[in-house]
Amino acid sequence: MGNGQSGPKITAQDRAILDLKLQRDKIRQYQKKITIVLDREHAIAKESLASGNKARALTALRRRKYQEGLLSKTDGQLEALENLVSTIEFSLVEKDVLFGLKQGNSVLKELHSEMSLESVEKLMGETADAIAYQREIDEALMSKMTHEEEESVQQELLQLQTEALGLPSVPQTATEPDTIALPSAPSTEPVSEVPQAVSQTETRIALEA
Repeated sequence: MGNGQSGPKITAQDRAILDLKLQRDKIRQYQKKITIVLDREHAIAKESLASGNKARALTALRRRKYQEGLLSKTDGQLEALENLVSTIEFSLVEKDVLFGLKQGNSVLKELHSEMSLESVEKLMGETADAIAYQREIDEALMSKMTHEEEESVQQELLQLQTEALGLPSVPQTATEPDTIALPSAPSTEPVSEVPQAVSQTETRIALEA
């Protein structure tokens, strides 16, 4: 009789958990590989400042910050989804988890495109095509980055400029102008003492008379 036992049934929850773990593994791989790209972008920023090209340095730093943000946000999102799947009845969060997985796959594709050192080296080009590419990258990044990320990039640029000049590190709060110390006014006798001095003189004259 053909009553062979079938294997354990894989549920939608099991599949979701597996997909989440695969995405987490992929993120871990990208975190290791992209270190080379991030280091090169930092070097490009320093080289660009040394040659007087502040705009290119900003582009390199913006790209670096954006890539770091992608890794961090995606990693945090996947961790939250894993907690949802494991702690709440899957039927209640299945739609959200599947949507999150779809978003995760989209970000992973974007991260994959950011892993190429060739695209990073394009930032150093001096041709018209290379300059147009730099401008395109910069405009795209500025539209995707948050205000806080842009402020962080500007602070990092300032730090690199300070290091290039061999000056002490600029503190984070060094954006406000320094308070100018005004010279102290010369001390003078109070006006109220003048009448008193006159009165003493008149008294002395009266006594002598």
